Amino acid sequence: METLLKKVLYTGVGLVTVATEKVQSTVKDLVENGKLSEEEGKKVVDDLITDLDSKKEEFEGRVSGIVNKIVNSVDLPSRSDFSTLKARIKELEAQLETNETAKSVKKVVRKAVAKKPTATK
Repeated sequence: METLLKKVLYTGVGLVTVATEKVQSTVKDLVENGKLSEEEGKKVVDDLITDLDSKKEEFEGRVSGIVNKIVNSVDLPSRSDFSTLKARIKELEAQLETNETAKSVKKVVRKAVAKKPTATK
């Protein structure tokens, strides 16, 4: 899921970059052909960049909101929940190993006691 969201975000950034480069190229051509003054061209590009920056923040906010909705609706464990569960599993495994070791020792002791030779008279 995280990979998909990163791809969406990177695609959006890529599209903005391509669009900005295309507008800059078009404005440069208009300035070179005398259809726009250099000042007007610079203003168009500056306005576009300012507008794109504000749209970028809006887009990131929307994506973040969507991600939060999805995570909350799916009821995924948080990173801290996951870490707590991992620690608890390790603790239980250690207890289980200790219990199994104790059982093995008891079996060995019982066998040793059972094989003890009886005294003959």
